[in-house]
Amino acid sequence: MIAPKLDERLQAAADLVRPCDTAADIGCDHGKLSAYLACTGRARRVIAADLRPGPLSTAQKTCEEAGCLAHVELRLGDGLSVLAPGEAQAVVIAGVSAQTAIEMLTAAPWVKAEKTQLVLIPATKAPVLRRWLWENGFSLNAERLVCAAHRWYAVMDAVYTGQAKRPTDAECLLGLTQDQPGAAEYRAQQLERLKKFRRGLENDPAVAQRADRLLRQLEGEA
Repeated sequence: MIAPKLDERLQAAADLVRPCDTAADIGCDHGKLSAYLACTGRARRVIAADLRPGPLSTAQKTCEEAGCLAHVELRLGDGLSVLAPGEAQAVVIAGVSAQTAIEMLTAAPWVKAEKTQLVLIPATKAPVLRRWLWENGFSLNAERLVCAAHRWYAVMDAVYTGQAKRPTDAECLLGLTQDQPGAAEYRAQQLERLKKFRRGLENDPAVAQRADRLLRQLEGEA
């Protein structure tokens, strides 16, 4: 078996996946992450799932070329509906918005099990996903920063503990990213996004004041 080369985001996700019996790659697209997990033995079995037949066909070809198709099961379906509760010990959700990831997780209450690892790469609004995870009893074990196409992304490793917390706005904005390479660049990117968000709040003074407080806090810490 020959593992395919991954881009930085998927490599960070693969590195975070704990060795397990079964991993699920939800929204597998081209199937490179699924093939990598199977080829490297990170997971004995991989469930590669996608909503559309086209990407799933591409994923099948990727796994065939890598020589690992015997260890990969392809499933067509929406979100985590393709999995039975507890079937996968590691679930990767990459390349969707924070809101879509939240909807997937909400529709699958079985992810609230301490033995289920979630590896998440939100394409947008990472602070929204962090807040939801913390407020719903999930712990962020780690985050990895990666830069792709001149944008910084946070790859998250989360697990349910049942211990909900009320995070600060600063925690939601930056997460666990501040002690690693790229932290300064990620912080600057997040501040720019916060300023853009603030400019659209002229008709919501309460939220505007909250955004202003956060901006003053973070700019004062710079």
